Amino acid sequence: MKILLLTILLLPVAAGAAGKPNVLFLFADDMRADSIAALGNPVVRTPSLDSIAQRGFAFRNAFCFGGNSPAVCMPSRNMLLSGNAFFRWKDYQPPAGNPGRNPNKKNTKSAKGMLAPGDAPNFPLSMQAAGYETYHHGKKGNTAPLIQAKFQHNLYLPNDEAERMSGEPGREIADRAVQFFKERDASRPFFMYLAFGNPHDPRVAARKYLDLYKRAEIPLPRNYKPVHPFDNGEMSVRDERLSPWPRTEDEIRRTLHEYYATITAMDFHIGRILAALKENGQLENTIILFSADQGIAIGSHGLLGKQNLYNAGMNAPLFFAGPGIPKGRSDALVCLFDIYPTVCDLVGADVPKTIDGVSFKPVIEGRAAAARDEMFFAYMKAQRAVIADGFKLIRYPQINRSQLFDFANDPDEINDLANDLAQKERIASLMAKMEKWQKHYGDDLPLTSANPAPAEWSPPRKK
Repeated sequence: MKILLLTILLLPVAAGAAGKPNVLFLFADDMRADSIAALGNPVVRTPSLDSIAQRGFAFRNAFCFGGNSPAVCMPSRNMLLSGNAFFRWKDYQPPAGNPGRNPNKKNTKSAKGMLAPGDAPNFPLSMQAAGYETYHHGKKGNTAPLIQAKFQHNLYLPNDEAERMSGEPGREIADRAVQFFKERDASRPFFMYLAFGNPHDPRVAARKYLDLYKRAEIPLPRNYKPVHPFDNGEMSVRDERLSPWPRTEDEIRRTLHEYYATITAMDFHIGRILAALKENGQLENTIILFSADQGIAIGSHGLLGKQNLYNAGMNAPLFFAGPGIPKGRSDALVCLFDIYPTVCDLVGADVPKTIDGVSFKPVIEGRAAAARDEMFFAYMKAQRAVIADGFKLIRYPQINRSQLFDFANDPDEINDLANDLAQKERIASLMAKMEKWQKHYGDDLPLTSANPAPAEWSPPRKK
């Protein structure tokens, strides 16, 4: 009887080890959560991504934690692959000879705290330990090279800028992925992480993609403003200088036209990857997930970039499809570094217990409404935020200013409630929660300045 019981208990483990699904992780650069047709965008053309989202499970409230660099894509990708918030490696200095901010540049002291160590646990090593053949192909600049080096196949675009200027963003990555499917040993499942450099600027799409849109009919963001109303600490950063101030409606529509056309081009090449999977008989046995390193403003709140903690800057698309993934949507709070433990959980790999990320598999399976009740955000020394109790508080310590938004009912963050006296106790409660999370993550930034800078800001004059 004991032998029979032991045999029954071991059967699912053996079957799971022999028949694990492949995992295809498609990861975009600077892609707003509202830039996919299947998720509600009325004009963008994304048929390939729609085909995944429509049969899968989507998260409306997936967020990047923030950034310790204006190039938020770098800390975001380091957090994604390590499962940890960037405060965890704030004192880490990459060894001599290892890449710093960009694999093409020599390591300098400025790389301290910029990169997560490549030590276990991390995403590729966990998947390899679970029997997966691991594959990465992506942009070179502002990534997580120390962790990416742990992929068994680790490929980079020869030149990020040239690829973005080619008119066919995503083509080179798709070409190599299709080739990999044809040549690989299919006896092992694969974990493929394709880290695109699009739709990050410069946004160049071939005419056939641009012609799919009528620029004058592209709607502006609901929270469009010509100029941000105060100094958020990063008003003149590189991304914000891509368009003149004030942000005119015509300029934002021009930018959105190029942005959507670039997304459509990338979507076309994602479609080629999906078609190759189907041709090789692997589509039905592959968990496919799509996300991005963060969002981007493009006119929201008078901003252009991702150097802000508004939903426009930090909210990223996230959806899963494939074996074991039901069709559905969720408003559960998800941090991008939760993706790593969740994928491990979905495929039966060991879920690390020493990382900040938490698995939201129970949400996908309908066994829980959420994996997180609150969420904390941090950007440089300029901004902090917390979501809790249905509200979002953004704090600007350099100018001693706060914003309060009804997170559930005002996702575009249009109505700032911070000056409503009836919200005084709520703000105090959220500030206390923010301090609690700061302590949890090792963030020692004071939330109030003894000598605050002026909140007023004026665009730089043209030279």
